[in-house]
Amino acid sequence: MSNQNLSANKLTRTSPNAYRPICVWLTGLSGSGKSTIASLLQRRLNDEGFNIFVLDGDRLRGGINVDLGFEDDDRKESVRRTAEIARLMVDAGLIIIVALISPFRADRALARSLFNNEEFIEVFIDASIEECIRRDSKGLYAKALSGQLQNFTGISSLYEPPVSPDVHVSTEIESPKEIVDKLLQVLRVNLC
Repeated sequence: MSNQNLSANKLTRTSPNAYRPICVWLTGLSGSGKSTIASLLQRRLNDEGFNIFVLDGDRLRGGINVDLGFEDDDRKESVRRTAEIARLMVDAGLIIIVALISPFRADRALARSLFNNEEFIEVFIDASIEECIRRDSKGLYAKALSGQLQNFTGISSLYEPPVSPDVHVSTEIESPKEIVDKLLQVLRVNLC
């Protein structure tokens, strides 16, 4: 039996692509545009040859987080699980885009603490509650406002906006394309 060296690190897993793996954490209210931005950013980075994976809150609720509700402790656990998965994927050499409400600052700080400084970018996808209610394509705000849906972030549950995110964008002011262009500029600095 040969003595194989099976160890590899993040950088060796990304070469020949020669980029630094990173987690881009999109936070904001439901309806702020996180999933839209994540999808567009994924497409643009894929077009440039990067290995990308998106961890979206809705998809996670159908799988790894299916056992979690909407109480504060469940939301904290959702962020913790998502951050652990993202960290493993960054360790595997991928660029990870997390699109998750992640309403509490302390939980987002915990997520950041799992990564090296250059491996995590917190992006606040900002939109007013009024705009998010107007965009309510899933009818969730209507249910929350009528009392049919409890613990809904921004209505009956707290959302703590980031105090000093790495990137702050507003989907009320900027188009999705403008936001993705801005994020790509930031990423290009961090990926090299």
